Amino acid sequence: MNHTLSILLQNEAGALVRVAGLFAARGYNIDTLTVAATHDPAVSRLTLSLQCDDAALGQILQQTRKLVDVLQVAHPATALAA
Repeated sequence: MNHTLSILLQNEAGALVRVAGLFAARGYNIDTLTVAATHDPAVSRLTLSLQCDDAALGQILQQTRKLVDVLQVAHPATALAA
């Protein structure tokens, strides 16, 4: 199943590498990736899509939230369903 995640992270060198590295270490390919600074120059928004099942998505969300540079992780489809 295709999922899209929205991640707010610190706008610092290496932050994107740490997030992408987590996905690579778990064996998940990032299909699309967009990163841009928000209205706060210290924070960037990362939007990515990947394919995985719902159980794997739960683990990915939990592990991504544990990264030091990550401020918030959202799965917009889940937020709309709630």
